[in-house]
Amino acid sequence: MATLLQKLVILVTLLLMAICLHAFELQLHEQQLRQQTLDEQLRLQHQQQLLQQQREQQLQLRHSSTTSTRKPFVIPQGLSLPQRGINPPKCFREVPAVFFQYDKDVKIVGNSTVNQNFNVLEVCCKGWRRYEYDWSRCVPDCGEHCQENGFCLPGGRCQCFEDFVLNYRNNCVPTCPLGCPHGKCYLNGTCHCDKGYELDGSHRFCQPQCNSTCGHNEICIEPGKCVCAEGYARGLRESDALGCQPVCIPDCGYGHCVAPNQCECFPMYSKREGRSSCESNCYLRCENGFCANRTTCVCQNGYRYDLNTTSCLPDCGDDCENGVCISPGNCRCFNGYVRNRQRCEAVCDRGCGFYGRCIAPNVCGCAVVPGPLSSYQRCENGDCNAEGHCRCLVGKTRFIDMCMSPDTVTTYAAMNPPRVNASLMHEFDLLLGKHFRLGGVHMHDSAMWWV
Repeated sequence: MATLLQKLVILVTLLLMAICLHAFELQLHEQQLRQQTLDEQLRLQHQQQLLQQQREQQLQLRHSSTTSTRKPFVIPQGLSLPQRGINPPKCFREVPAVFFQYDKDVKIVGNSTVNQNFNVLEVCCKGWRRYEYDWSRCVPDCGEHCQENGFCLPGGRCQCFEDFVLNYRNNCVPTCPLGCPHGKCYLNGTCHCDKGYELDGSHRFCQPQCNSTCGHNEICIEPGKCVCAEGYARGLRESDALGCQPVCIPDCGYGHCVAPNQCECFPMYSKREGRSSCESNCYLRCENGFCANRTTCVCQNGYRYDLNTTSCLPDCGDDCENGVCISPGNCRCFNGYVRNRQRCEAVCDRGCGFYGRCIAPNVCGCAVVPGPLSSYQRCENGDCNAEGHCRCLVGKTRFIDMCMSPDTVTTYAAMNPPRVNASLMHEFDLLLGKHFRLGGVHMHDSAMWWV
């Protein structure tokens, strides 16, 4: 009996211990669950804080990321390339042959079958220009437009590269996300313009905004600033109230300018083929001018009438004696001459000494011969001494007015009789001939007795 009671007590004790242990485990498990719940709440709260910080950083970055803080990306030089399968037609133009004269004593004869004073050249037609890497080909010409970030297409159209757009001045500018001149690019690809600018109709670039509407034929180029559109200009001060008027180059002549480089002729006047000026019917060529009547050509400013070409050639005044005037006021010197201020002066490679003066390429003038028309004694390929005489280098001898090797004198005289006669005439007239007159005429003018 006692043994049974002991076993019962032990079992009860073990049962109580098991119950207590189970209760402790339940309590511990509840504490762990509460701790896990608290940790999860803290983790979620921390994650929300991180997300909030990221949103704030993104918003701050969105408002601070602008193209105004860095130079917009630019691809230099717009391209105008020959296109496969496109062969533009070639045109021909007659140019005064005198423009191709590079030596003073060598006159140029043109290749024109109509007038030998003209050269016929093959040129690119209107709207095309020479390809700089192959002058035998013509490429589209966009003028001052499409200078960068785009291709120039036939007809003067500009095709911009990807991420570039044609703006209000016909130039390709970057658009978001690449850039936004005068504005800010947001991360969503939209552009927010700076003060004084507004988005264009396509919402791809910013254009200046003028408070007052620009006048007729005007465009807004800066905030609050209007100027005349391309091809238009304001007139004189007294006609400024007329606003921007079209400009025609050359002048319309007997007509008025109705649009840039478009003339409307007065009654009884018309335009010749390939011309824009209005003129009378005449037989003269009258380039760079217009016909006032059948026999009179009125030249534009900066041009003068030339009888040989019956046209108006560039005028450089009296400052282009030793050169060719290729444009108004622009003189190109002949070979052997260099530009010195307004005139072309001869160059003598060896110099002319202290007492001489270079009067022609490698020709020195040694002494001024007095008379109504003072002139110099010529000394080609030599220099001048103090007595005003021509001095040749060692091994050279003087023949009339030039220095040469003694063994070439006979050959030169035999092969160049016109040149020798001209030199003799010049020397005789310079030194003695002016003192002898036969009926008011120089002796060598009446009879070439020394030939």
